[in-house]
Amino acid sequence: MMAQKRSARNNSNAFSIFDQKQISELKEAFSIFDHDQDGIISREDLKDMLNSLGQDSSDSVISAMLAEANGPINFTMFLTMMSEKLVGIDSEHEINNAFEAFDEEGNGLISAKDFKEALMYMGDRMSASEVELIFRDIKVDHNGNVPYSVLAQKLKNGQ
Repeated sequence: MMAQKRSARNNSNAFSIFDQKQISELKEAFSIFDHDQDGIISREDLKDMLNSLGQDSSDSVISAMLAEANGPINFTMFLTMMSEKLVGIDSEHEINNAFEAFDEEGNGLISAKDFKEALMYMGDRMSASEVELIFRDIKVDHNGNVPYSVLAQKLKNGQ
């Protein structure tokens, strides 16, 4: 299930986060990591890079890094991963974990009314119109609940 969510990651958002100079710098960094210059940062490329930095290059560390990308790391995926790290965007998984704290029944649902109120009255408050934009395309069930995985995807990717 996590793999499906990662594959649905909206890579184009990363290009809008960085300016052209930052993208050029990240392209240069990508080229350094891509030792064999095949356009993909492979397991071997990661191992070489971590070794050159004196970091842990164990199979478990490399596997965890590759799992985050859910497959080959091309430049677009690299840029997306860097945007999440550098800009502090929570992953969809982290957003889902936050919602789980409010899922009293463990059924993957959250009260749309309660969530709307939380967005408008807690933390970095949103206006009613901003909240309505979030909920514009979200289907609320007959009990007034919405799957928080849908909300997490919407918050993460703006979809």
